[in-house]
Amino acid sequence: MWPWIIAGMIALLFVAPYFLYPVFLMRALCMAIFACAANLLIGYVGLLSIGQAMFLGTAAYLTAYSAKTWGFPFEAAVLLGTAAAGLLGLVTGWLSIKRTGMYFAMVTLALSQLVYLVYVRAPFTGGENGIQRVPRGMLLNVLNLGNDLTLYYVIAAIFIACFLLIFRIIHSPFGQIVKAIRENETRVISLGYKPHHYKLIVFVIAAALTGLAGALKAVVFQLAVLSDATWGTSGDVVLMVLMGGVGTVLGPVVGAFMLAGIEFLLSQLNAWLILVQGVIFIACVLVFRRGVIGELGAYFRKQM
Repeated sequence: MWPWIIAGMIALLFVAPYFLYPVFLMRALCMAIFACAANLLIGYVGLLSIGQAMFLGTAAYLTAYSAKTWGFPFEAAVLLGTAAAGLLGLVTGWLSIKRTGMYFAMVTLALSQLVYLVYVRAPFTGGENGIQRVPRGMLLNVLNLGNDLTLYYVIAAIFIACFLLIFRIIHSPFGQIVKAIRENETRVISLGYKPHHYKLIVFVIAAALTGLAGALKAVVFQLAVLSDATWGTSGDVVLMVLMGGVGTVLGPVVGAFMLAGIEFLLSQLNAWLILVQGVIFIACVLVFRRGVIGELGAYFRKQM
């Protein structure tokens, strides 16, 4: 079944820019990578992180700065941002991974706020103005990324690669151990495994993928701002995962497109947008307790 689902996803992504605004689609795909990375922690390890925005913001700032100030090409700037987010994930993961439950969430939130304060005061971030007019450049000196349609297909290809990577991780022996840690960590320890090592590896992978999403977002909008690193952005990604379905492969993707669609369609509401989002989220939680994909999966399993 999965080969057909993946083939259908690729086909939809191929034709989508002919029916929808490419920049909207690129934003949704960046959010989908962000949500899939967070779902690795929330859905498969059972760790609720409220600090994922620090990786998104770190990668966005370094990608934007290296492309604009140092003249890095697209691929080098994105790799720098992704690697920096992964390294930050290694440090913050080492500090927080031994905590569980709400203690883990609070530690990640505190570390995220610390990183946010650094970016507020750091001169290279541009403060409230951010880093603007980031050049998109060329991909391998062949593809002109200044064209929205060209950049869209590059972003779509990267998203598919990330999705397949996450799918492989989840369904690998490593992924089975990670899920066992979520279900019964004590039993995993009794089998001779070291849960903290596995948790740290997943934390770093999630941080790097989140960084990739932030780097791509900075290139798409040619902008890196403080909102990329705020706690509200960390809350948004949790919202995407819950709306789509925690612990499902497709759920975060659906949740990301739902939230991006809501923001796009209701953008004229300005300050009322957050209230409307909250009402929609409450309705989704009440109607789809396991998320949209989670409920659909449960329904089809009952029919079989």
